[in-house]
Amino acid sequence: MYTQTVEVINPSGLHSRPASSFVRLAASFQSKIKIRKIGEDLSVNAKAIVMLLTLECGPGDTVEISAEGDDEKIAVDGLVALVQTGFGE
Repeated sequence: MYTQTVEVINPSGLHSRPASSFVRLAASFQSKIKIRKIGEDLSVNAKAIVMLLTLECGPGDTVEISAEGDDEKIAVDGLVALVQTGFGE
């Protein structure tokens, strides 16, 4: 399993548009991918937008992205990069 943490920097947080981008990228990998807001116990499937939105991640929140599978490192690194760019917002 490969894990990284990253801060949500876009001004509106992880609302529907960035969540959609996140899920679309996560779904392009074969690994099982989970995301969790630091400070919360709930870890959700990163390929399910409804579950991702339940995290209610706002600007300044830190999330932990974990993946397990053949492409786990590429998946986590790619998703972290997406969050670090503010989802293009």
